[in-house]
Amino acid sequence: MFENLHPLVNILLLSLMASLGTGLGGLIASIRRPGRRSYGFLMGITAGVMICLAFLELVQQSIELSNWLTATIGFGLGAIFMFLLDNFIPHIRFDEREIPKEQVEFDDCVCDGKGEGQGKRRRQRRKFLNKAADDVDRSLVNTGLLLAIGITIHNLPEGIAVGAGYLHNPQFGVFIAVAILLHNIPEGIATALPLCKAGICKRDAVKVAFLSGLGEPVGALLASVFLVRFTALLPGALAFAGGVMVFITLDELIPTARKYGSENYTALGIITGSMFVFILTGVFGI
Repeated sequence: MFENLHPLVNILLLSLMASLGTGLGGLIASIRRPGRRSYGFLMGITAGVMICLAFLELVQQSIELSNWLTATIGFGLGAIFMFLLDNFIPHIRFDEREIPKEQVEFDDCVCDGKGEGQGKRRRQRRKFLNKAADDVDRSLVNTGLLLAIGITIHNLPEGIAVGAGYLHNPQFGVFIAVAILLHNIPEGIATALPLCKAGICKRDAVKVAFLSGLGEPVGALLASVFLVRFTALLPGALAFAGGVMVFITLDELIPTARKYGSENYTALGIITGSMFVFILTGVFGI
């Protein structure tokens, strides 16, 4: 990125750039709530980016740097790591509830723009207007905060991809950071939506979405400091990051996109996200 800077500084800057995607998503949600089509399309884009980035780049680079066994073990460990996080740390990741269902409800966070959705919005608006100015819907606040926790948790291992990618090849690290930046935008939308609906100030909702992305540089720096000393683990770290991304995509992104968004537009989003990775591959010559 900057040749005269220390690699760890460049990794920090790249991961910070990638983390800005959640803040951008929060800003989008505060300005205009996405409908079913746009939400499905956005979630499809991030799913397409993650799948292609994982299989075509991270795992492939791991195999080229080492062998199929190292890539297989690293990929499996990444998926298992995310499985354990999802099951043992209370949080919400889009539609996947990792806490008792009765504590929160996220089913109305994305509006369909008609029918029952309009009725719910009108009832919620009347309910909010009848409250005191400083009173908000605590269940939706909890939903947004738990979403932020979940996204922060998942951004930690995603940061490994930026750090490991840059240490392998600086241009490859930039490529990964740009792809993850796009991936983070729907995550910011998913964080800010319930907060905005709960009556939280839009500025504060954007702040929470932005802060949730800061797990990215933390994960990138921790991985980089470790991998600088143990360079032999770099191929496994790339495959590990790939396993993390594939688990998140298959377990949460695609099911959520199909449930809350239009299935056809989700498919278009996946294709668009994949094409975006192909274009980046050509631009960066990876």
